[in-house]
Amino acid sequence: MALFDNGFRVGTGAVIGIGALILAPVLVPAIAAAARPLIKAGLKGSIMLYERSKEMIAETQELFEDMVAEVKAELSQQGEVEEALAASSAAEAVTE
Repeated sequence: MALFDNGFRVGTGAVIGIGALILAPVLVPAIAAAARPLIKAGLKGSIMLYERSKEMIAETQELFEDMVAEVKAELSQQGEVEEALAASSAAEAVTE
């Protein structure tokens, strides 16, 4: 049979499949038990990274809000100066 002529005999594949079915109930729980601490460590690291990034975002947002407030204050102050200059210019023009 050329269909199954890939270097393995059909019997070899069947033996491997049956062996996997027999060992699966033993190996899967053992692998799961061994992987559990790794998964927990990964989750712990992810949660810590999430919390730290939340802190960094909050700090950045606060910094940005402070800069916006400073710029608004400078613009307000600059507007008051320009209004005072415009008023004094108008007063000089009236007195001339």
